[in-house]
Amino acid sequence: MAPGNPETTMTALPTDLARVLAIPSDDIGRGSTIATRRVADRESLRRAFADDLHERYLALRNAGRSPVVFIVPVGPVGQFDLWAERCNRERVSLRDLVLVNMDEYLETDGRSFIAIDDPLSFRGHMRDHFYAKLAPDLAPLPEHRVFPDPADIAGVGRTIGRCGGVDICFGGVGIMGHVAFNDPPEFPDPVDVETFAQLPTRIVRLSRETVLINSVTAARGNVDRIPRFATTVGMREILESRQIRLYMNRDWQSAVIRKLLHGPVTATVPASLIQRHPDAHLTFTDEVARLPEPGLR
Repeated sequence: MAPGNPETTMTALPTDLARVLAIPSDDIGRGSTIATRRVADRESLRRAFADDLHERYLALRNAGRSPVVFIVPVGPVGQFDLWAERCNRERVSLRDLVLVNMDEYLETDGRSFIAIDDPLSFRGHMRDHFYAKLAPDLAPLPEHRVFPDPADIAGVGRTIGRCGGVDICFGGVGIMGHVAFNDPPEFPDPVDVETFAQLPTRIVRLSRETVLINSVTAARGNVDRIPRFATTVGMREILESRQIRLYMNRDWQSAVIRKLLHGPVTATVPASLIQRHPDAHLTFTDEVARLPEPGLR
């Protein structure tokens, strides 16, 4: 066969990996321990995400949980604007909601947050797209708006402990399978699954793959603009959450969705550890379900 033929490329992969990456679109999620839901497009996913935030909050509050504790991502984006609009429209108070954001970029010293007005700041995004859009009497209390702080990295753990644990961890998934900024271990440093599952909230140096894909999605390919350091909640906090809800809407997630749902549980695909969680759910778009077939464009 000619070099570059897709069949040649696939047969060059390990047999098990080739099988996982070749799972047909209609079979995504079938047989996985992670429940799945498929929606048409990015707008449908944003609305589904916003509805999940709203409805799960109300269900927990009505069941007597106070405060309700969510770990949340910034990306995918759009859901917080929609949720703020719905809370304002229905006059739903979030005063007893504690939001722990997954992560935030750091300056080059690796010790301080980037400026909140930086276009890449997750703190700035939450301020502008959620907190400022909520009616002031409905918004979470300022002390309930938590980011992993490089000056007090143990603060997230204290907040979670004081509030009786995390009710739901919401999240996206990176191109290498990271959740929050829990990147896979760098080759050749081996990390076993149990050790990786216990990684706590911490300061991290981002992998080259994460820097690159974030430059594509957030900086028009300007790799030099993406910070190299960040704070992140750990796999421990994510996996100890009572429920996990993931959302995927990028075309470059077609391979990793198959790995995390149908591949082995491994630190090289961090989201695959969620296969072991008793209450995990993944929502994805038709675009993500497409086969990750090569082709020059």
